[in-house]
Amino acid sequence: MDENDAEEPEAVHASEVDDYVDELPEDLNAVDFVGPYLFPNNSKRRIPGVLYVLIGIVCLVLWFANRNDGPVLINSGLALAAAGLIVVGLYHLQAGWDLAVDEQDALVAATKSLGFPVGHASAQMAWRGLRSRPTWRILAYSNESPPKHRAFIMVDGVDAEIIHQIVEDNPEDWAALEPSS
Repeated sequence: MDENDAEEPEAVHASEVDDYVDELPEDLNAVDFVGPYLFPNNSKRRIPGVLYVLIGIVCLVLWFANRNDGPVLINSGLALAAAGLIVVGLYHLQAGWDLAVDEQDALVAATKSLGFPVGHASAQMAWRGLRSRPTWRILAYSNESPPKHRAFIMVDGVDAEIIHQIVEDNPEDWAALEPSS
């Protein structure tokens, strides 16, 4: 049988196959949510961290118990995998900070640190450093129309400490957007 005689695979229509739809977990899907949104807590990282450490310990015990028997499946690669799992698991455990400050608390802390009353503001979650400490990044405008000041504030997500703050006069030109009289 040569290349030209090879059978072509039949085309399968989408209607004939059950489509798999990937979905976000319910606590992460903000589209269908009505009401105040609660940002997921970083402490969930500890769950896979514990699993990685436990699986790494099981692999290490298996390798230690069978290291001199010369089995095919239990060799030094299993010890290396165990060490990797334990290291990654320990990282997850230490990076599982408890997010004690939600976006409302971060906005309140930012407003207290500014020298002007806040009008519009936006908060975004970020992580800083090797230990992935949760940090709220906030962009705030003064409450005048148009706003005279703007600020960028970083608020720690664990203890609401102000990490960094930049306050400036608003350089944006709003003249073209004002209604003409």
